[in-house]
Amino acid sequence: MELSFINGFKSLYKDLNMVGKKTSQEKASLKIQNIVATTSLGKEVPLTKLTKADPNTEYNPEQFPGLVLRIKQPKSAVLVFSSGNLVCTGTKSVAQVRQVIDQVIKILRKINVKVTEKPKITVQNIVASGNLEIALNLNYLAMELKNTEYEPEQFPGLVYKLEKPNATFLLFSNGKLVCTGTKNNEQLEDSITQLIKTIKEVNARKK
Repeated sequence: MELSFINGFKSLYKDLNMVGKKTSQEKASLKIQNIVATTSLGKEVPLTKLTKADPNTEYNPEQFPGLVLRIKQPKSAVLVFSSGNLVCTGTKSVAQVRQVIDQVIKILRKINVKVTEKPKITVQNIVASGNLEIALNLNYLAMELKNTEYEPEQFPGLVYKLEKPNATFLLFSNGKLVCTGTKNNEQLEDSITQLIKTIKEVNARKK
């Protein structure tokens, strides 16, 4: 298993302890932790000018062509490219993404970059944490399920991938999980429903 894939989940691992419980065994409690969204402003952005005008920026063109613009409320980070393309991360809803983009547009007005059309937002990835409320035998799941990766010596979670919708779960023995790869709430709900159904089927075979 690639360590970079596992490392991407480690920052969310501690958040799983904050997930509330539900009494129903048919659903898992879910909490969106991060939404990655992209948009285009349709205007070129002078990044050097922007970093001089705003203290909440990081720009090292020798290392990376994009500028990082940090927004305090809602707390997020926006990658700004000279082409006017943006990548927004750190928000927990599409409404927050819109708020962040609107703030970026206001900041750009200060350096005479005027965006006249409302940018179209495209969600690229939703990361959510949750709780199945049941203990999981990860060794058994790794043997019974396809598309899994489990290396407990490296990390205590099992990776399980769905093909449709495209979603990846990180499962823990205490029933807590992280889901990534979906692009809307419908896909997220569909993915968790499939997961619960699959685990029930596996547990039934075990009995």
